This record gives sequence, structure tokens and C-alpha cells, in this order.
Amino acid sequence: MRPILKAVSAIGLGGALMIGACNFEITNPNAPTEIGNNASPQRISGAMNGLLIATRGDVPNWILKAAILGREGYRIDPADPRFVSELITATNLDPSNGAFGGGQWLGEYNAIRSGYNVLNVVGTAQLTSEQREGVIGFTQTLQAYNFMLILFAHTEDSIPIDVNRPLSAPLAPFVTNDQAWQHVVSLLDSGATHLQGAGSAFSFSLPAGFASFNTPATFVQLNRALEARADLYRASQFSCATCYDDALTALSGSFVDTTQSLDLGAYFDFSANSGDVTNGLSQQVTSSINLVHPSLRDSLAVNGGSDARYSAKVAARGSQLCDPLAATRCSDLSWIRYPTPSSPIPLIRNEELILIRAEANNNKTARDAAAAAADINFIRVNSGGYAANAGLSGATQQAVQDEIMIQRKYSLLYEGLRWVDMRRTGRLNQLTIDVPATDHIFSTLPVNSFEVQARP
Repeated sequence: MRPILKAVSAIGLGGALMIGACNFEITNPNAPTEIGNNASPQRISGAMNGLLIATRGDVPNWILKAAILGREGYRIDPADPRFVSELITATNLDPSNGAFGGGQWLGEYNAIRSGYNVLNVVGTAQLTSEQREGVIGFTQTLQAYNFMLILFAHTEDSIPIDVNRPLSAPLAPFVTNDQAWQHVVSLLDSGATHLQGAGSAFSFSLPAGFASFNTPATFVQLNRALEARADLYRASQFSCATCYDDALTALSGSFVDTTQSLDLGAYFDFSANSGDVTNGLSQQVTSSINLVHPSLRDSLAVNGGSDARYSAKVAARGSQLCDPLAATRCSDLSWIRYPTPSSPIPLIRNEELILIRAEANNNKTARDAAAAAADINFIRVNSGGYAANAGLSGATQQAVQDEIMIQRKYSLLYEGLRWVDMRRTGRLNQLTIDVPATDHIFSTLPVNSFEVQARP
């Protein structure tokens, strides 16, 4: 099997892994023709939609896998026990298995390379200079998001970033995760600069999930929101001295706003329309196999036994489902976070941004405990449905961080961030181990073995 960083070059607009209802002028979606010079506006528009679809492709899989690794949930599937045997009880994750240990690689790099297939020719496209700036800014933002997903899954200090190479070129070298995160920020900064020069409108349309960000001026707010997320990760994972302040700077240009809906954000759309795909995380409550970990219910006692966010995302299954090989691995709770096959999945929401701001203010060099407490209490009251903590502004930095983690736990349930949060804050040892004799807590997925074997 050829390594992804060469093989993906031949995939081109393999961004259209799931084509959707639009005509992207792709004769063979498994090996589509690259865009080429002098591309028409319609061709570029199709490529932008293809890039969005490619970016969407692995997101449901990531959320499910991250939930299992972060003990938000299980998948007890009688037809496929690997969701337990590969992700919970295996001694080591299998890097050759692209669906499990070796995952979160192919789809994301396909999307990144699809973006480069556009960037490499956009200078010759039949677009105005402002329209070209919009294409570049949009593409670089989504490339950064895909790199972010790869880095959320892999912490082995070994991913490639210089992947805009022809098939005949040597493979891109591995770089440290710190360098890769700097690349994410660089892409986002470059994307923001291009978006600021992109005029008042994009040359392509965006789906409903991006309705709040369908112009260059509003899309740059989404770009800044993603940078704030990246800066927060860098600050906590790599002890970046300025990154908490950088996160606050990024947030100042984002859409964070306590006067707006907490669900304001960008979303990946799904549907049952012909040619599109449904949200694979949707399920019937009483027959569900994607289950909520009972510890989420048990830990509600910290918040007085109830939480509006939990009630909105979790339902009683009606019967208990157990792992056939471990009677203590059971749940009678079902996810309703994505209640229908057409339910959208968020890239990032206002609620997360408010909590990023709280964490940055709590941990920056010139700590602002009052600002952190205000944002935490806003979430406690308006999302959790319980009273403000009047003493929070006078609490220790660690106590405030602990409170932030509680709020992130319930505010961002089943959105692919719990495992990441526990790892970046050194709390993986707090995750529940249901069967001590067999269960393992993993800190990273291994780099795909085909990528490693391709190098001397």
C-alpha cells in the first residue's frame, strides 16, 4: 500500500469522498481529475464544496472514537466488538488498522491535499483578485482544521506538514507536534489575511451550517475562533508562555458573544437527500449501540444531581446493554446529542469560545480571575441551569481550572473534545477504568504504519 502523502496526490479532489447533491464535474470520485489551470468559477465553486465534504467525512468517526477513548461513551456492537477490543482492552493500538488505531489520517490528509490542488492553480482561475483571496482564505482555514484533527488524535511528535509535493518528490519529513501546531496557527493567520482582502462576498456558496459565516468578513471570525482553540491547546500542552494571551487576541476577532445563542457557530450538514450522507451518530434511543458512559450520570452529583446540558444530550435507553465479555461494562443511557439523521455536527460553537476565554483569563500571566469567573458563571447559569458560584472569583487558579473542566465536560459532550481536554491538562489518570484487569487508557493514536514503513 502506498503511503498517504504520495497516494493522496493522485486523489486530487478526493475531497469529494461523499459527493453530495452538487455536480463537482468529477467523473471518477475515487481518482478525479485535478482542477488544472484557467478553472472556471463553477469549477472552483465545486472544489470548495468538495473540500467541505472531505473535511466533514471523518468527523462522526472522530467524535465516536474520541468518546470511547475519553470514556464519554461506549459502542457495544454485537456485530463488531472491535470498538471495545481495539480501543479499550487492546494492550497497544494497532497502527495498521485505519478504522481504529491507524485512523484519523487518510481522510484528513485527503482534505488537506484537495485544498492544495486548488491553491496550486487558483492564481490562473477565472476569478477577480478579491475572489481569489476568498478561495485562499477559505481553503487555508479548512486545511488548518484538518491538521488540528490529526494533531488532536496523534501526540507522538511525528506528523508530516509539508505535503504539497508531487508524486515524484520525496516524502514529507515528520516534524514535532509543537512545530505542527505552529503550522496550524500559520495557516490560520495566512487565511485570515487573505480573507481580509477578499471583498464583500465569496465566489462560491456555502451550506446552511455556515449561514453565519458565508462572507469573507464573517468567515474570518470563524478562522479566529479556530485559532483561539489552537492557542489554548498549545498553551496547555506545550507550556507556550504567550499562547493564553494569543488565544484572547484571537477571540477578540471571533464571534464569541454572551449576548448571542450559545449554539451560534459553524456546523457540518447532513441529510437523507440523494447523493448526500446522513449523520452516522444518529440512532434510535431504545436500540442504540452508541452508549453514554454511566460516569457522566454519576458525576452529576458535583452539580447537585442535574444539568440541563446532560438532559438535552442523554436519554434513558429503556434497557441496559452490556459488553458480552465484561459484565461490568454496561450502560442504560443513549446519546440524543444528534437526534436525527440530518442533525448537524459543530465545528466550533460560541459556548466553547466563552469557556476558552475563561481558561485563558484564568491561566495567562496577568491572571484575570474576575473575567474568568464571569464567563464560567455565565455558562453555569445559562447552559447548565444552576446557580452562579459567588466565590469563584476568589478561588485559587487550580480550583477555577477544575471548574472550567467540569463545565467543558457537559457543555461539549459528544463533540470530540473530552479526551483531548483530559490529555492536555494532565488528567487522563482520572478517566474511569471499568475493568482494571483488561482496560487501558491511551494518550494518542499511533501514526499510520504505512506512513512509517514508507520511510527508511
